[in-house]
Amino acid sequence: MAKELRKALTATMIKDVPAYGNKFFYSLGFLSMISFVVLIITGIILAFYGPNWWLTTTPGSYMRSVHLWATQAFVTFIILHVLVVFFSSGFKKPRRLTWVFGVIMLFLVILQSEFGYLLRNDYSSQWRALQGADFYNGTHLGYWLNVLNNKQIYGIHLVVLPLILMGVLFLHYALVRFLGVARPYRPEVKVAQVPANHTVLFIRGGVLVLGILILALILPSPLVPATTITSVAKQDPALMAQTLMGEYTAQSDTASYVDDIAPYSYNTQQVYVNAPYRQLVASDTTLIDQLNRFNVEPAALRASQIKAANDYFNNWNGTSKVPLNNPLVIAIAQLVVMAKAGLYQPAVEAINAQATPADDTTYVLRFLADSGVLDAHATSISLQTDQYGMLHEEAGHALGAWWLAPIGLLDKTVLSNDSNGDRDGGIIFGTFFILLMAFPYIPWVNQLPDKLKVYKFIWRTKP
Repeated sequence: MAKELRKALTATMIKDVPAYGNKFFYSLGFLSMISFVVLIITGIILAFYGPNWWLTTTPGSYMRSVHLWATQAFVTFIILHVLVVFFSSGFKKPRRLTWVFGVIMLFLVILQSEFGYLLRNDYSSQWRALQGADFYNGTHLGYWLNVLNNKQIYGIHLVVLPLILMGVLFLHYALVRFLGVARPYRPEVKVAQVPANHTVLFIRGGVLVLGILILALILPSPLVPATTITSVAKQDPALMAQTLMGEYTAQSDTASYVDDIAPYSYNTQQVYVNAPYRQLVASDTTLIDQLNRFNVEPAALRASQIKAANDYFNNWNGTSKVPLNNPLVIAIAQLVVMAKAGLYQPAVEAINAQATPADDTTYVLRFLADSGVLDAHATSISLQTDQYGMLHEEAGHALGAWWLAPIGLLDKTVLSNDSNGDRDGGIIFGTFFILLMAFPYIPWVNQLPDKLKVYKFIWRTKP
């Protein structure tokens, strides 16, 4: 069976290559495909068993780690493959379209990897989702894409992007198979055609798979448990109360969000205070509706009581007796008790489900972001950038999305004082990929690799 499968695979592969075509440099495309196959297999297994399996069991944790390292291999080999083609000018006619498909794949792979990080269901997913939402909202893609909506991201990550990737990969390889491995474009460079060494190619693929399995064992995917509103209320009830006041008075980051587009265009007072409190009062008939008592008071009195409530909770230790003459203070304190009991977050999730019938974590994550605990946690575990993608995972663990280092560099330099940094970062990022795709068609600029002369090392056939 194995021999027949290998024979069938060999029949679809390139038979003759330039003498340098059996070097490791020219295995990078094949190794990228092997990584993709590992990702598909592990992704199907992870999707079948679900988050609870990969978060709480040893086999699940290992499979998550294999998926992580396959992602690292996939992105690494595609980037290296693009660099080899670039420096050897393998994008020249008639292979310009092959280059375009390759760059599209690189873009899709980076996008796909980030969506995968969003689905880990741990703290890193929460942090990345918020930074990604800022990025998409800043570029106005938030009208169509909400990365805080797990079901939307599951569909994109498990179905949409893999199908597109497979289609582009097929077109890319079909062109390579038809045109063959690019020969030297310089007439003075003479290189003989030799049979492709498929045995060595498969050995390299096997070593790659073994390496991924070993790395997953010795450097497992990090897991920092997701932060919850319940944990915030228990650890710092005063912070919980202050955050609720910020939502009630529309002073929170979400309420004053600059890019006021979906998914953030909602009334924070209604979502985080009024609606949960109505649920609380409805569940306990012994409670007096303090919000109703507050709302019927004169406007001047309400204004003074809001100020008094802010002052009170800014100095609250979480245990001192609540003044009975301010119904807003009583209501907020009752919501804190509700949160400590683990009932507040499900109430917010239910409200979110009514607004968006999907596995949408927008309301919970935005509340956590408004509290500041997610930022503080990111600093404490040494996440490297405050935007979409981190150079490595939590301190002392496996590599993260190091390929997004340019975005982090932009954030810390030219965009550091830019009020529209997300938008402008997206424009720079998008422009770069457009120019990269168009590179073979740009006169003069497409001669750059010839000037660099790195091709001498790539085309070398003798030690």
